[in-house]
Amino acid sequence: MGGYVYLMSNRKDGTLYLGVTNNIARRAFEHREGILEGFTKRYGIARLVWAEWHDDIRSAIQRERTMKHWPRAWKVRLIHQMNPDWDDLYEVLNG
Repeated sequence: MGGYVYLMSNRKDGTLYLGVTNNIARRAFEHREGILEGFTKRYGIARLVWAEWHDDIRSAIQRERTMKHWPRAWKVRLIHQMNPDWDDLYEVLNG
């Protein structure tokens, strides 16, 4: 079973949240709707701005753990490379 590593934000160049999931559409929906208590709900983080597929969920989990130690600038650079306008990719998933 595969999985996604993903970054969410509250706005362009805003607060970032890094996570991992096996169902990106469901997880992004949960963040958008504030279903889950915690950091993303508290800071209004509802915009999916970057995602990376892994064929094996274990490699996705390892990638997330590695990225958690990265400086913010590295994560922002990843977003700018894939999604320079910080568009909400959730719309692409359900568009």
